[in-house]
Amino acid sequence: MARIVMKFGGTSVADIARIRNVARHVKREVDAGHEVAVVVSAMAGKTNELVGWTREASPMHDAREYDAVVASGEQVTAGLLAITLQNMGVHARSWQGWQIPIKTDNAHGAARILDIDGAFLIKRFGEGQVAVIAGFQGIGPDNRISTLGRGGSDTSAVAIAAAVKADRCDIYTDVDGVYTTDPRIEPKARRLAKISFEEMLEMASLGAKVLQVRSVELAMVHRVRTFVRSSFDDPDAPGMGDLLNPPGTLICDEEEIVEQQVVTGIAYAKDEAQISLRRVGDRPGVAAGIFGPLAEANINVDMIVQNISEDGKYTDMTFTVPSGDVDKALAVLERLKASIGYDVVQSEAGMSKVSVIGIGMRSHAGVAATAFKALADKSINIRAITTSEIKISILIDGPYTELAVRTLHSVYGLDKQ
Repeated sequence: MARIVMKFGGTSVADIARIRNVARHVKREVDAGHEVAVVVSAMAGKTNELVGWTREASPMHDAREYDAVVASGEQVTAGLLAITLQNMGVHARSWQGWQIPIKTDNAHGAARILDIDGAFLIKRFGEGQVAVIAGFQGIGPDNRISTLGRGGSDTSAVAIAAAVKADRCDIYTDVDGVYTTDPRIEPKARRLAKISFEEMLEMASLGAKVLQVRSVELAMVHRVRTFVRSSFDDPDAPGMGDLLNPPGTLICDEEEIVEQQVVTGIAYAKDEAQISLRRVGDRPGVAAGIFGPLAEANINVDMIVQNISEDGKYTDMTFTVPSGDVDKALAVLERLKASIGYDVVQSEAGMSKVSVIGIGMRSHAGVAATAFKALADKSINIRAITTSEIKISILIDGPYTELAVRTLHSVYGLDKQ
């Protein structure tokens, strides 16, 4: 017998027929004798509808009331799944985040989980009950419903798995695992059997939409073995009930991966913009004077490149931001012009960031050189480069994104079985 947390996303519970299919997945694990808790998202499209209603009611709405409205989508799904399970003979009961309770901070709309007391759910396990929990939500210090931001149900599931010391956390979605790159761009992309927490964190933060970044962080900190699985697989197909290695991709400790490839995957993020400040006075504190105000304006700065002039008096500062934040960033920089002392600010949208990821980079030389040569052979110009121990990110012109992804996927042999 094992303790399993199962999470189902919006497309998996989009209508009653799909909720019945989800219930079959849950019943399979219950019939196998496992202790099961389920975390659900709102039905596909419902959260967008609720967000639209709040904006229609008032463009400048209260964040606490926003949370009260948008959290209702998951409540509906939890109740419907519990009813469906009961109809199948499974002892199930729905619970909202505040009833567990999932305690969060006070940042309504983008709250972070502070604590979950697993005793409530462990008691449910002892009673033979399947707890169906509304994901994406908790309760803040002000005793009001809080929500965790888009993709927050993933975070709910991993946090609950950590709190109850689950043997594994299964994230069911509309794909059957984590791939070496986006199969829509590269048909030869392969599903990975295993990927390390560190690699998945890089993939999630660099454009892969399979899991929310915060959920991967939690899984890594608490060492929660996490499987990415497809809810559209036949619940009764052979191997679906395999306790140790069900179909999908296992996100786990690096030590569990016996054969480590140099490169695990290629991620990409479109709609990046490049901003350059020319002839900035090179003096202590100038970088803090630029990036501090941008951070205070909630502008996410990513790649940063600094070039010092030959005489050492000036520097050119180039960095990237999401395209949607360009106007806001330029407004901040305009206010800072007198204090920073730059000559001119230039911006260019339509950039893309393509990243090569792999824990094998730690022990292999020449990974970056391979990428640069492969892109050069395709006449793809590199605008900026950043690296970490297990990642190389390259900024290129947007129209070359798909070509760059396919080129890098091939040059590292990821298209070979």
